Amino acid sequence: MKTGHSLTLKLTVIVVCISLLSVVLVAVFTRYATVSAFDRMLVEQSRADFIAIVTAYYEQNHTWLGVNEVLREQMPAPAAFVGLTLVDQNGHIVIADPHSKVGQPVSPAQMEKGTAIELNGERIGTLLENAPPPVRKPEDEIYLVRTNRALMISAIGAGALALFLGILGSRTLTRPLRELTAATTAMARGELEQRVPVRTKDELGQLAASFNQMSADLARANTLRRQMTADIAHDLRTPLTVIKGYTEALRDGDLAPKRATFETMYQEAQHLSHLIDDLRLLSLADAGELKLNRRPTSSRELLSQAVAAYLPQAQEAGVALTMELAEDLPDTNVDPERMARVLGNLVINALRYTPAGGRITLSAHPHKNGVLLRIHDTGSGIAPEDLPNIFERFYRGETSRYADHGESGLGLAIVKSLVEAHGGVITVTSAVGQGATFEVVLP
Repeated sequence: MKTGHSLTLKLTVIVVCISLLSVVLVAVFTRYATVSAFDRMLVEQSRADFIAIVTAYYEQNHTWLGVNEVLREQMPAPAAFVGLTLVDQNGHIVIADPHSKVGQPVSPAQMEKGTAIELNGERIGTLLENAPPPVRKPEDEIYLVRTNRALMISAIGAGALALFLGILGSRTLTRPLRELTAATTAMARGELEQRVPVRTKDELGQLAASFNQMSADLARANTLRRQMTADIAHDLRTPLTVIKGYTEALRDGDLAPKRATFETMYQEAQHLSHLIDDLRLLSLADAGELKLNRRPTSSRELLSQAVAAYLPQAQEAGVALTMELAEDLPDTNVDPERMARVLGNLVINALRYTPAGGRITLSAHPHKNGVLLRIHDTGSGIAPEDLPNIFERFYRGETSRYADHGESGLGLAIVKSLVEAHGGVITVTSAVGQGATFEVVLP
């Protein structure tokens, strides 16, 4: 939780600093824009007043003589026309700014840049401007002071609002992280099944959903691990119990040494050895250390060997075991022995649940990703609730297809590991009473 508060503080500081900086910049820009616009308005007003007064004077007197004194008397502020120059029709200065003199001639080029002063359609003079400064009256200054005060109050209010929203936003953003921190802490204590609320659909919401999925997967994996441990212990104990019982009876003389006795002990030892080999193979596959002796192999060769190996067992069970091959099948770069194990486990699985009179068909077809091997049976089928779990180790469903037939529960898990070690994919489709179809795609 300490880390969460630290992150909240950091986010709050960042948001507030950015917000305050934005507020200050907006306030400064607004003040500058307001003062500039106000001064520009004053300059334009002074110019308009200047033109109106001199035009009225000329209309009344038909001369520019004495206009300077009248202008000083009638202008709202005598200094308002500082920077304004009045030129008569002949191009001589009548009213001069601080940079010029009365009577000084003005070039035609300068006249063209000025503003014409007309009366009844006749140009009676020209107004030249030399960046006249704004002239503020006391009431204008009071207006600007009040405007600046309003801007300052607004900036302070915006800063306070930014602080509040920054704290609120930071806590809102870090709330999912605090919940995730608490959940991961609980998982570190061994409480693997944790859930956090998914409050949004953004990246934080996706993170929470991913965490919930990970937590559920870990909890499920832990449950499966415990179940697998119990199943391993059970499957190891059964043959060991038989072997131990026979050896004790032979040692104590309670059982005469017979061939059948030793045959039973040997079969149980073989079962134990196969189980250990299967577990070792799976552990190597999990560690990515499973060695494959790859070589180009035809699908016909793989299926033919599988059919030949299990045809006697199928005939004994009254099940038809057939093979179908499409044309133009490409070779696959696989380990033939490992793939024989894959097909053998799938055929044994199909034989186990296909009744007499049924059929098992092995087929191969070209696939966009390589070769598709299909093993289809007409057996009892797989219940929908069992389909997602059939490749898990020691998984046995409650339906007839997963009844205890003495298998270790590792056959399909080994199949999946070997197929994936080759870079392939295995899938299964089935329905109860309609058989099952396993498809293996090999690159």
